[in-house]
Amino acid sequence: QVQLVESGGGLVQAGGSLRLSCAASGRTFSTYTMGWFRQAPGKEREFVARIIWGGGRTYYADSVKGRFTISRDNAVNTVYLHMNSLKPEDTAVYYCAADWLGSGSPRPREYEYWGQGTQVTVSS
Repeated sequence: QVQLVESGGGLVQAGGSLRLSCAASGRTFSTYTMGWFRQAPGKEREFVARIIWGGGRTYYADSVKGRFTISRDNAVNTVYLHMNSLKPEDTAVYYCAADWLGSGSPRPREYEYWGQGTQVTVSS
């Protein structure tokens, strides 16, 4: 069982930056592929970024490539999402998710554990 707690969301002006954190419980964090997803009002949850367990390979949605960076620190059981050059269309609730020994899927249904989400609002 893994519990995930996101933090770091807030209100920021367009062009600004935020860093989201997701703290995980448990001693096997390094064996989980971690993903960040987001959901805007009236829209489906969408993939943002993921980082594969083991080698740490990363993948990004086209809409955030070059602006967002996902990273992890297995020593403190935390995954991060560094968001730069934020746009109003990035406004959403951001969720982190964990997929045990996951090969790296962008589909939300592949992830077994989810955090409660953190709101990111980008004003124009």
